Amino acid sequence: MNLLTISEVSKNFNISTRTLRYYEQIGILQSKKKEDYAYRTYDQSDVRRLQQIIVLRKLRISLKHIKSIFQNTEQTHIVEIFLENISEIDNEIAALATIKNSLNSLIERLNEGTKIGINFDLLEDQDILKIVEPLSLSKINLKGEKSMEELNKANENLNKLQDKDVRIIYLPPATVASVHCIGGLPEIETGKLLNKFIRESRLHEVKPDFRHYGFNNPNGNVPDGSDHGYERWVTIPEGFEVKPPFTKKYFQGGLYCAYMIPMGAFDEWFRLYNCAQNNDKYELNYKEEVIERECMEEHLNYINKYMVSPEDSTIQIDLLLPVKEKQINV
Repeated sequence: MNLLTISEVSKNFNISTRTLRYYEQIGILQSKKKEDYAYRTYDQSDVRRLQQIIVLRKLRISLKHIKSIFQNTEQTHIVEIFLENISEIDNEIAALATIKNSLNSLIERLNEGTKIGINFDLLEDQDILKIVEPLSLSKINLKGEKSMEELNKANENLNKLQDKDVRIIYLPPATVASVHCIGGLPEIETGKLLNKFIRESRLHEVKPDFRHYGFNNPNGNVPDGSDHGYERWVTIPEGFEVKPPFTKKYFQGGLYCAYMIPMGAFDEWFRLYNCAQNNDKYELNYKEEVIERECMEEHLNYINKYMVSPEDSTIQIDLLLPVKEKQINV
């Protein structure tokens, strides 16, 4: 098998290059450097590992558990992880069954009322309130199917974002310190530089409410990914000193649709983009000449992860797309 570039793997498996780089960052996927070839490639064993990851993710196995499986391939260990997931699935199925039965009960009562000419008030009927009261209002996601075709179909049905999943937020204008790297693993390189900058400048003490954004710059068009770049911003006081490799910039802010993900779930970008395209009230507001008005990621608990409890904390990220209100023609 010939070595594949990151762009080829991304296209063949319909997975973002951002996700591939993150898998490498956390140690569940490896790329290789061919002699006299500076950029990362994937061989047959790497591709096979990626296929395993994709299947496990479609089975809703967490990245943490996937890493554990690869580190310990004992069958008993893998079975324990799968049983834990099955237990979660059973709980979710039971919750959905309760909701289904309750809905059927409501339908029966409403149909009976229609037959005898009685109009039930759902907000006042005590019997119905007793049925509804114990139901959880939390979102429930089913997990697991048998074949890849069924898995893909199940994931497609379960992974459609609704308007209720997406927030419309306003990001305020701000002065930011920017750091930018191209080639290699720029997300990791810029992350290390930013963390060092915050610690050495003690920004977390000067501006404890600082915000941290990141985005592709550029997205990269070369197949081997050598022109892919990543830029990070951290908001700073206007007069704050910034030294190379950092530069000071001004972020104009604006309206964005936001969807929160755990670190690593970068393929959620596809879902957010599709949802934003079909929103009734807002439309995408791209400005090609202004990169900061494109797709951005905000690290929501950056201080806790890197300043307070780096080993135990989990990064959550807001995926951000610039939007504007639709013009309604009267």
